[in-house]
Parts: sequence; structure tokens; C-alpha cells
Amino acid sequence: MIKSLALAFAVVMLAGNTFAEEMDASWGESTVKLRADNAERGELFDEGNYAMFIHWGLYSQLGNQVDGKTYYGIGEWIMDPKMAGIPVDQYKELAGTFNPVDFDAEAIAKLAKDAGMKYIVITAKHHDGFAMYDSAACDFNIVDATPWKTDPMKELSAACRDAGLGFGFYYSHSQDWTFPGGRKGPTVDADGNPATFEDYFTKKCVPQVKELTTEYGPIELIWFDTPGGMKKEYVQELVDIVRRNQPHALVSGRAGHDLGDYQTLGDMEVPHHNVEGMWEAVDTTNDSWAYAWYDQRWKTPHEILHRLISCVGRGGTYMLNVGPDGNGVVPERAARSLREAGEWIRRYPRVVYGTDASPWGHAMPWGDITVKGNRLFLSVFDWPESGQLFLPGLNTEIKSARLLDGKEHTELSFKRANGWTLLEVPSVAPEQLASVIELILAGEPDVDSTFGIDPNLGTEIRAEFSSITGAKIAKDRWMEKFGEWVCEYPATQWTKGGKAVWEIDILVPGDYDVELSYTGEGRLVWGVDVVGGEHIQNQQNASHNYQTFPIGWLNFPTPGRYKIAVSCLEGNIRNAELRSIRLTPLNEFSETLLQASTSRNSQK
Repeated sequence: MIKSLALAFAVVMLAGNTFAEEMDASWGESTVKLRADNAERGELFDEGNYAMFIHWGLYSQLGNQVDGKTYYGIGEWIMDPKMAGIPVDQYKELAGTFNPVDFDAEAIAKLAKDAGMKYIVITAKHHDGFAMYDSAACDFNIVDATPWKTDPMKELSAACRDAGLGFGFYYSHSQDWTFPGGRKGPTVDADGNPATFEDYFTKKCVPQVKELTTEYGPIELIWFDTPGGMKKEYVQELVDIVRRNQPHALVSGRAGHDLGDYQTLGDMEVPHHNVEGMWEAVDTTNDSWAYAWYDQRWKTPHEILHRLISCVGRGGTYMLNVGPDGNGVVPERAARSLREAGEWIRRYPRVVYGTDASPWGHAMPWGDITVKGNRLFLSVFDWPESGQLFLPGLNTEIKSARLLDGKEHTELSFKRANGWTLLEVPSVAPEQLASVIELILAGEPDVDSTFGIDPNLGTEIRAEFSSITGAKIAKDRWMEKFGEWVCEYPATQWTKGGKAVWEIDILVPGDYDVELSYTGEGRLVWGVDVVGGEHIQNQQNASHNYQTFPIGWLNFPTPGRYKIAVSCLEGNIRNAELRSIRLTPLNEFSETLLQASTSRNSQK
């Protein structure tokens, strides 16, 4: 395979110092040194692209264990009947034992900064109604109700300012499980009188939002959550308070009634296609937002970087959560992953900060792409052992290609043919987490976003990128356990003759292995066609969850564009849900055809 590809692309060497004079400018001082104290409204969100979320409260000292029983799910919902169902009076008693003496605001701010994050958002009040700050609006707060008698929000806001980080609050504005009248809260007050949402809103919610926006210095963000059936005029009143007291601050998309400044995707959702406008993905370092004693499924530095760059590559911001324990300490394994990912960001800040979405609109099989002006940053997570990296669909002239290593770079040879760019790279990845290639273009990137089938790795293509008839793309969102969300956009509700069709670009002709990822009921028969060409079909047993199943081989006799179609032919086709198709080259069968196509291409 390597020899054939070498025949396909003659090596073109580029002068080592062609753009050396641009090195300093390419780093972009304003993005590397992006700080809260000199940022414009929304700049840390829109240009910083990376933030720390913190879920910390009374629930953290339980760690998902109540009366010796462990509850599996997100810890901040431990009161809920679907979890431990703790009565209000019993839950309030926890405050008498909450004494997080190991909380260190400066250490947390330093962790966020070491991780490469640009601001922190922390739970001032979650659905449990407990104020993690000194609130005059309710005595169920960390100063009045606990032996610690400390306001950690004062300490953390000061630590963030000292570190040059932005600071913001999460505030559950509709749900309050312990204050009379709050959504899902007590329906009568302490005297037994009926309580309404208006009571909660005027007596607690409005005063607390005023406190948070006037007593803690400059605020970057107010992150409202779960508005439920909250009336628009209530949400507008809260937004007006934020605007009046903190004109610099953004309001989260979960305020409700489209009154926020940006869109927040579903919990733990990282999109596969570019999303227009300002938006964020919110994710967590393990499975639970708040601390859970058993949850040791930490994201590795590789996973953190991959999900971060996927969000930036789709045009958004990534806010990644940590859950300090009952003593106020971030678990060390989570902190270690964040720091290691942050070390990579410090070497490659221009990949993350102040960059735009990939013009391809989707990831590549080997990683992802971010853009700044006429520069493409290729973050390669799956390094090609062949020593050849393939980039399909780039139409703009490449002036320079270089492999970055901190502030150093190595010029790379490349060749372009048949709408593809081949980069000659070392056979061993220079970086453990992700290696970065910078392409300097003659102008802003112009690309053809057609999915190219990668000759090294093959390519998986999601159903949401297909043209579909006789079926529909639907959101499929479920919990693996309570609060641990997974989201897919499969092709479903199939009818006879329904098809999902993709256009693909084949560089290396030959046989390709075809796999489908789907879920459904019972045994299903799927058909896959090269439109105008070969047809295959096979029966496999469906699963309750998405799994990948082999279907067969398809042949693409020459390089070029093809359309492939997938249909659900037999079985319970109405409930079948197709997530994706994967095409993988069978390299040992493509050598001869590749060499033949090479001679044809070389004459063009």
C-alpha cells in the first residue's frame, strides 16, 4: 500500500524558511493571553472556547451514598424520587455536617488555568435549593446553616480575578426542591399556607439573582437551567436584572423562551456537524456532574482534547465539569487529566483559542480541523503509520505545510491529485496526545465537504449527513444511567423502499468492507448499494443499543465520486435506527488497481 501511494503522489519539497517570518504572527498574542480583565463581552466564551463547570453542594458530601446504599446516577439529583428520594427536612439536616475545610479556591483557579480554561462557572444554587454562598434571601445557605460558615464564592471569584480567569454562576431559577412554591418543591409554607411559584420567585429567586450579580465583582456568565413551564415574563425579569447589574455578562441558553445569549446543547452532547451561531457543549470529566464516590470512569487527556477540539471544530465552546468531593477537593485523577490536556494546549494555543469552525463541516477519520484566517490546523489523533496523511476536498492553494512542535516546525512535503492532498509525515507520531499540522493557504479555505474515504483508516459517515427518503432523521436521546445522557441522530421510521444516500469520494479503488451501526428489534436485513453498481445485503441480529455489524464487501473500480445507499429491507423495519455506515479499504486487494489508477491520474 505504501509503495503504491508513493507512486500516486510524487514528493514535492517546500523551502524550509518560506514562511519563517510569519511564525511570531501565527501565534496570535491576543488569543494566547486572553484574560478576563481585558476581554469584551462574550469574548472569553466566543474566543476562549474552553471553560470549567463546577457542580458542588450539600449533595457532594453524600457522594451518591445514603444510609449505606449507593445510588448510580448524577449526584446533584440525589433528593429526587428516582434516586434516593430524600425528604426535605432530612436533606436540610445535612447542612449541619457540611464542613469542607479542604476547599482551596486558589488551587481550583490554578487547575482551571493549568487546564487551559478561560473562565469558571460554579453552582451557586442547584435544584436542591441550598445556596453555596452567603445569601440574605434564605437561611438555607452555606454560611448560616453549616459549621464552616464560609462563603466559597467570595474566595473563588477573587481567585479567578487574580488568575485572569472569568467567573460565573450556575443558578437553578425554576426548580427549588426545598423552598415553598419552587418547581418540585414544597406546596405549602412553614405555616401550612398554600405556596405558589410567585412566592418562590419574588421571595427567593429574584433576591438571590440580585445578590449574585451585585456582590461578587465582574461576572462573565449567569447559567440558568431547567426553566420548565416558567412564564416568559419571569425569565425576562431575571435577564433584565443580569443586564442591569452585569452588562458584561452573558446569559445561558437554558434561561428559557429564547432569551439567552447563546444555545446550550444537551448534557454531554458533542455535535457531529457544524452548528451555526454561538453555542456551547457541556460535559463532565466522568459520568456524574456532582461527586459520586464510586465513579472512577475519568476522561483521559486524549478524550478531553478530542472532545474539546471537536466542539471548536464544529464552531462552539466546550465547558467541562469537575465535581469536588464533600471536603471541597477535585478528585486527583480528574485534575491530572485536565493538567495533561492543558500542557498540550499551552504548546498549541492557536489550535483552540480564537479559531473558527472547520469548513468541511465535520470531523476527519484521523482527527479534526480548526481555522484562523488562511491557516488550517490539523489535529491528528489517529496518526497514520503509513507515513501519509490524506486530506480530501481542499481547493485552495497550499503555500506551506508544516508539522508543529511547540514553537518549532518541520516543513512537510505534499502532493495534490484528484481533489486530495497527501502529506508526507513521519511514521511515528511526534505527540502522544495529538500531533498538529499547520497548512498556510493562499487565501481563505475553499473546500468540497464530500466525505472522502480515507485510504489508511476508512471512514465512518453518520446518517444525519445523508439525503433520505422513505425514512427520517430523528433525535435519539437516552440515559445509560440516571442523568448520564447519550445522544444520536439516526435514520429511523423506515418504510418499504426507504433509502439513506451519501455521496463519497474514492481515491484508492478496490474492495471495501462495509459495516453498519444500528439498533432495532429482532433480526434485520439491510441492503447497501453503489448507486448504478453493485448491491449487497445481509441479515444480522439487532441490539438494544447501537452496535456495529458487518454487511459485506463493495467494489469501487476507479477513483472518483460515487453514491452509496442503505435500505432496511426485512424485519421490524419501522423501529430500525441506522446510526452510521463505515467503509474500510481492504488494502491487500487494492494494490494493482491503485497502481493502474496512478498511471491514469499522472497523465491528467
